[in-house]
Amino acid sequence: MLVFEDRLDAGRHLVGKLDFLRGEDVVVLGLPRGGVPVAAVVAEALRAPLDVIVVRKLGVPFQPELAMGAIGEGGMRVVDRTMVARARVTEEELEAVERRERAVLDARVERLRRGRPRVDLRGRVAVVVDDGIATGSTARVACQVARQLGAGRVVLAVPVAPADTLTHLPEADTVVCVSAPRYFRAVGAHYEDFSPTTDDEVVTLLEQADRRFRLPEAAGTSGGDTDEDVVIPAGPVAIEGHLRVPQGASGVVVFAHGSGSSRHSPRNRYVADVLNAAGLGTLLLDLLTSEEEHDRRQVFAIPLLAGRLGFATDWLGSRNDTAACRVGYFGASTGAGAALWAAAEPDARVAAVVSRGGRPDLAAPRLKDVRVPTLLIVGGADDVVLELNRQAREELSGCTSELAVVPGATHLFEEPGTLAQAALLARDWFVRRLAEGRAGAATGRRSG
Repeated sequence: MLVFEDRLDAGRHLVGKLDFLRGEDVVVLGLPRGGVPVAAVVAEALRAPLDVIVVRKLGVPFQPELAMGAIGEGGMRVVDRTMVARARVTEEELEAVERRERAVLDARVERLRRGRPRVDLRGRVAVVVDDGIATGSTARVACQVARQLGAGRVVLAVPVAPADTLTHLPEADTVVCVSAPRYFRAVGAHYEDFSPTTDDEVVTLLEQADRRFRLPEAAGTSGGDTDEDVVIPAGPVAIEGHLRVPQGASGVVVFAHGSGSSRHSPRNRYVADVLNAAGLGTLLLDLLTSEEEHDRRQVFAIPLLAGRLGFATDWLGSRNDTAACRVGYFGASTGAGAALWAAAEPDARVAAVVSRGGRPDLAAPRLKDVRVPTLLIVGGADDVVLELNRQAREELSGCTSELAVVPGATHLFEEPGTLAQAALLARDWFVRRLAEGRAGAATGRRSG
């Protein structure tokens, strides 16, 4: 049984099945909420606009879980007349249910789109994407709504679905699925990380896709955004990362974590998306090599991790597109200790530090030497780490520092809305500090 790491990994697998759409006039439509992260990966790969397709079930009045139809944007309505007749629902009752559900749908559309117009589907290929389907009822309605909104062709694309369900989806012209197990339990069983997607995450993904798609430079012309996988020399080894720098960015935030998963971490990538949408560059970095990350001792080797942050910072200073950018460090877990250790270097080229659920206590010998503004973000329900951060802040006597507590959040910020709050706090901190001025060209401080 194929198990995806997370929705981003599922999206990457799905892209491999959609090569036949490259070059066509495509619009990618994610089903909120979980389908949107998958759809965002597909839209980026196909260089297509990303939008949501919001549908609401019309439930039988006396048995709401039983569907007698559905509605979508633009006044679209799909009614199962056989069910309406069987349940003896009058036209007045049907209209009353639709009015109630229409109000809910409109409010959700406004919350997700925030004033952005719906992408025109007329004559285009609509690719409807979800993170998986079980019965297929919602996906079928979404395909019908896309058709009614003018799509010339409808493709339903999902990472996983039961094999028998895939044979009963006539609303789509084409159905694409990565994994179709015969014995299907639930969509979430096919993901290692199936944590809930929030409205804030959906909004960020839509805004980022809208911004990227509307910039001509995103198509790869010279002088535009930088968006590439990178390999950075770090003494005797090379470390990998992903660099994204919006055109005109005044700063780049380097993400530090004590394991090799930083550039693939869905939480770090979500925070990076928020920063990119605010015009900041990001370097998602694996501070350890694939061989080193299996050694738990290396995860806590704070001086080693800090040294590699220094190499990455020098490397940014050597590039034409980032040499003039101010640098910030975003540290999670043990990466926060590494970020603060590196920031305490006398010649450190860092302008601000943010720790999310971090272990600043691991940099205790050097906290008093940190001279850059530092924000410590901790979950209110992460009791042990919260106390460690309170103690660490007392040691940050040489810099401006703040402790921000996100109510109800545990260590990984998995609770709905908590990661979004942390990301917005980090965004505001970095925007204020990294936009204060432009750094000059860097001079290397390590020779190898």
